[in-house]
Amino acid sequence: MSDNCDQSCGSCSAECSERRATEDFTERPHELSHIRRVIGVVSGKGGVGKSLVTSTLATLMRRKGYRTAILDADITGPSIPKAFGIRQRALADQTGLLPIKSRTGIEIMSINLLLENDTDPVIWRGPILAGTVKQFWKDVVWGDVDYMFIDMPPGTGDVPLTVFQSIAVDGIIIVTSPQELVSMIVSKAVRMAQMMNVPVLGLVENMSYFRCPDNGKDYRIFGESHIEDVAAAHGLEVLARIPIDPRLAEACDSGRVESFDGDWLDPVARVLEGVKGKDG
Repeated sequence: MSDNCDQSCGSCSAECSERRATEDFTERPHELSHIRRVIGVVSGKGGVGKSLVTSTLATLMRRKGYRTAILDADITGPSIPKAFGIRQRALADQTGLLPIKSRTGIEIMSINLLLENDTDPVIWRGPILAGTVKQFWKDVVWGDVDYMFIDMPPGTGDVPLTVFQSIAVDGIIIVTSPQELVSMIVSKAVRMAQMMNVPVLGLVENMSYFRCPDNGKDYRIFGESHIEDVAAAHGLEVLARIPIDPRLAEACDSGRVESFDGDWLDPVARVLEGVKGKDG
């Protein structure tokens, strides 16, 4: 160790016996929270239905009897409260910030639950966005949660990096669409997860097809899917394909996502039930 060592190993190129291991940035949740499994829902680009998948997965696991929660990490584009029809503001007491419960008991925290008007834009720089997500993890009294779903913003920027560094994520689900550029987008998400040592549970393709109610035929509105090739290239599994269904879109737009009944994500639920929890 040099006489001038300031213990800042990250900016030092010296190789010495005193060199410290890579710093652990993992944060603990609120002391009154017991969160067994954390599942990130990610996408490489916006507009592929990531929040829809997050909402329906939380609803599905709740129907199976699990205690579920959603941490809306998409600070600049929050849509989770709208899907559940939640308009009231979140409150706090002496213990911390309290999440809002949906009609079926799903605990939700989103920036839109803290704003005066849910149409107010959030014009913050990356570090502030990332800090807000950490506060949602550390300062919210989540209580007992079997499955927490984190609705990530698209891409591989500050917020996804903060989530992967600060929260012990048990696995991620990557949401895609059938468009040609899906290969590049999925590759970026997979490689980021690998770099951060986060398991990828599989892929979900949204807007996969449209089933005509008149003739029962499936039509590939966005062209033929390449999702199987993309999954094979990364050794992943395609867990589900969600069709274009106006009823599902209408349920989310009207705040009734919990009332929609579809079985497309049942295979994902089975995978989630196999994820080992924090308490074994």
